[in-house]
Amino acid sequence: MTDPTPFPFPTDVAGLRVALFSGNYNYVRDGANQALNRLVGYLQRHGAQVRVYAPKVRHPAFPSMGKLVGVPSFAIPGRAEYRFPLALSPRVRRDLDAFDPHVVHVSSPDVVGHRAVSWARHRKLPILASVHTRFETYFRYYNMAWAEPVIEALMRRFYRRCDALVAPSESMAQVLRDQRMNYDIDIWSRGVDREIFNPGVRCLEWRREHGIADDEVAIGFLGRLVMEKGLDVFSDSIDQLQRRGVKHKVIVVGEGPARDWFAARLPQAVFVGFQGGADLGRAVASMDVLFNPSVTETFGNVTLEAMACGIPVVAAAATGSQSLVDDNVSGRLIAPGAVRQFGEALRCYVEDAELRARHGAAGEERSLEFSWDRINQAVADTYLRLVRLKANKKVR
Repeated sequence: MTDPTPFPFPTDVAGLRVALFSGNYNYVRDGANQALNRLVGYLQRHGAQVRVYAPKVRHPAFPSMGKLVGVPSFAIPGRAEYRFPLALSPRVRRDLDAFDPHVVHVSSPDVVGHRAVSWARHRKLPILASVHTRFETYFRYYNMAWAEPVIEALMRRFYRRCDALVAPSESMAQVLRDQRMNYDIDIWSRGVDREIFNPGVRCLEWRREHGIADDEVAIGFLGRLVMEKGLDVFSDSIDQLQRRGVKHKVIVVGEGPARDWFAARLPQAVFVGFQGGADLGRAVASMDVLFNPSVTETFGNVTLEAMACGIPVVAAAATGSQSLVDDNVSGRLIAPGAVRQFGEALRCYVEDAELRARHGAAGEERSLEFSWDRINQAVADTYLRLVRLKANKKVR
């Protein structure tokens, strides 16, 4: 029988202490760390204390939310913009002990994430892991597909030592169940800022400045320019349109180490570089179709942003977009890597303005369901559930 004596743990967000571990909290901007920073901001507004443990750099991509404590790290060879966390140093462990968190949140299955899980398990603290990307799929883009089962096994060991997971979509949650990563999985979806992403910020003048005529259909790519985003599939699919004489333009929004490769592959494309805030919203709304062939995302922030702008999406039928796009209603879902089918789906949108408008409107309607506050409260509720479960075990 459970002892009814009250236990000294918070029962709501106010007073909750969260230790968050991230491999990239703010030194390179991406969808995952944008979501983590939004979560920290939400928790702090509601009275929680959050301490973030992650690599620090001299010139981060953006200011961090919450107190950021640097962990030892080194630049990854060949991808120097990213850092590899090394260890929980004595200094970091002292800081953790002094902070005395109620719950530990790990967001990357790296070395420091593993050490944080061990630290929390030793103290019988609840551990939540958030899943932000399909790391195991990255290796297939670098001719190392043989490593995928090994990485998946290592990830399984990591996630099964956690008390629960949060995934950004039900489709990703099902992948995790199928991979036997864990079976206590809640959904931490993603939201969209409607002030930035909406059809009203479409700008014909901006298009003209980049050489796109008012009557031309612009197919957009949005994201970091790295091979694992499916740049090869994107360019091969665009070749399908060119071979069939389908008039179109390509807008590429983003920067990354594969930019030169992508620019050489698509010499007629318009590369507008990194865009942020209102500039990003304008760029997305000024597209006519978003093409997202990536299979590595667990949610698909870019897909949701395009939908909020009333833009139909052609995407890989994979985790993330699969939970957002209603096939043949708000866009098209195509088998990953199916270049000819991607090309045909794009052709239909390029040649049918009414279809673009109808599917774009359906996507915008769907995007209205994604409120950041409601989404982040779901994570807070999971923290509190795990704290309550651990506390009940302690008072038995």
